[in-house]
Amino acid sequence: MHEDHTMAKAIIIGAGPAGISMAVEWCVAGLHSESVTIIEKAHQHSFSIRKYYPDNKVVTANYKGFEAVCTGTLCIPDLSKHETISYLDKAIEEYKLNVHYEEAVWKIHQYEGNNFTVYTDKAEYEADLVVISIGILGKPNKPSYVLPLALKKRLLFDVTSTQIENAKVLVVGGGDSASEYCQYLSQTGNEVTLAYRGHEFKRMNHINEQSILTLRDTGKVRLLLEADIEKIEDREGIPAVVFATGGHQTEEFDYVVFALGGSTPENFLRTIGIEFNGKEPVLNEGYETNVPGMFLIGDLSAGTKGGSIIWAFNSANTAMRKIIEKYL
Repeated sequence: MHEDHTMAKAIIIGAGPAGISMAVEWCVAGLHSESVTIIEKAHQHSFSIRKYYPDNKVVTANYKGFEAVCTGTLCIPDLSKHETISYLDKAIEEYKLNVHYEEAVWKIHQYEGNNFTVYTDKAEYEADLVVISIGILGKPNKPSYVLPLALKKRLLFDVTSTQIENAKVLVVGGGDSASEYCQYLSQTGNEVTLAYRGHEFKRMNHINEQSILTLRDTGKVRLLLEADIEKIEDREGIPAVVFATGGHQTEEFDYVVFALGGSTPENFLRTIGIEFNGKEPVLNEGYETNVPGMFLIGDLSAGTKGGSIIWAFNSANTAMRKIIEKYL
């Protein structure tokens, strides 16, 4: 039993754009900032933006061809990564939001009286409402083949945790992240190759597809299509990539960067009682789950492909309107 037993009206799990926006909407609705607590397992807010977005990536309001229209309190135009984080910093400061960093939620229990106990690795919290705003990028997808442990520092799942310059780099994937990684790496003197198992790009937005084709045409990125990887071998500390299809020769690279998307934290959501329809959580009006008083916002409410930051902001506003109508 934890010694710290803290009372709160609402607990928000995840301090990304959706979680921060949810706490702001709570305050704008006239509720005191002390009655809402954000719990974040990372040591900073917006961890996915910090870790997976290259520094020069524009955080676009317009996303996957959909015009961004703000319905809630928070709203941004197209901003740089740094500007986006600064905007969220200011929101936390302005609304005096209570964020608990480096704290992981491991269980949520709902009593018959409908109030919740949220168990973390540091404390227990009582709450009338729980809002889950964890992103779909919490756990990057890994390839089906085994990755040699000795190559851990050369087999990466993002382009910001390791400084990569003047190196021979293979990016694996066919979505927006794969294109953005190639754009980023080609600007820092790297010899970049993109390997994709399909024969054409179907998951990229138009801008990223045009960017990768331009990089190919200007000789800055080499494209290997229909390039399904069979395995990666350790050759004296260097990754050797063995291709199963496309007639591509086995090739050595200094680094291999995987951009295979992220999976929803489905297991955690199922263990706390949230129902699924296939891979999608079942959500009612206002993004309320089948568990009364428990809401799911941000990327997880947008489906497996995720949503924009504006979507995250708007989903918080939608959930807050439902909370006011039903619970307050």
